[in-house]
Amino acid sequence: MKSQRTAPQTHTVYGLNSAKQVLRTDRFEITAIDIHKNGPAEKDPVITDLLKEVTFAPRSWTNEKFARKYKGYRTQGIAVSFIGPVTTPFPSFANGKPTMGFLLGDHISDPQNLGQIIRTAECAGLDGLILPERGGTQLTDAVLQVSQGAFVTLPIYSCGNVQQTLQQLKDEGFWIVGVENDEQAKVWYEIDYSGKVAIVVGSEGQGIRQLVRRRCDFLATIPMQGQINSLNVSAAVSAVLFERQRQINAEK
Repeated sequence: MKSQRTAPQTHTVYGLNSAKQVLRTDRFEITAIDIHKNGPAEKDPVITDLLKEVTFAPRSWTNEKFARKYKGYRTQGIAVSFIGPVTTPFPSFANGKPTMGFLLGDHISDPQNLGQIIRTAECAGLDGLILPERGGTQLTDAVLQVSQGAFVTLPIYSCGNVQQTLQQLKDEGFWIVGVENDEQAKVWYEIDYSGKVAIVVGSEGQGIRQLVRRRCDFLATIPMQGQINSLNVSAAVSAVLFERQRQINAEK
């Protein structure tokens, strides 16, 4: 029996930021570019220069046709379709730099949150995001769009088993920090993130799974001051990742 081949996945992103990042990289094969005639993208000098490097002519659409085709999307006058893997298998980082940091998303279920997390992780200087191959939302066009092009410059790794991946990281000298409301957890800024660290966040409803939590060396919590005793996972990620960056900068 012949082995079945998986067809390469096509993604489409919209807007100036996402289009610029995709057009700048050589990671993907650009398959289509739609431009709103006289729209914001066509007038953007950076987009104009990047389109000169494309080997085919973008399709120019009138206002009416473009609006009809991309109704409901905030396109800023451009849509770019491409083929290529957004993730790569998680490798070994035993010889990584002493301040290397990763974020592992344990079954994040909301596409909006995942897109925001990708964007935040890139802005906070993280070395990569790790996502399980099964469980949680996948890297859909909606997720990529929310990331505003950050998926291009932030390494995103896939792993088959979260527990095994965390054990690999521990064996390679990483401390594992889970972000979770727990009586045993430390306040998030009291934990040292300045070395080799992997930060774990869980799903919006259930948090980090119990078996995964047992792999964590520390638990970090962000105490609530208001009457709502929960924080959006992307907001929690932002607080922890920028605290890590603050600690690293303080040691320079």
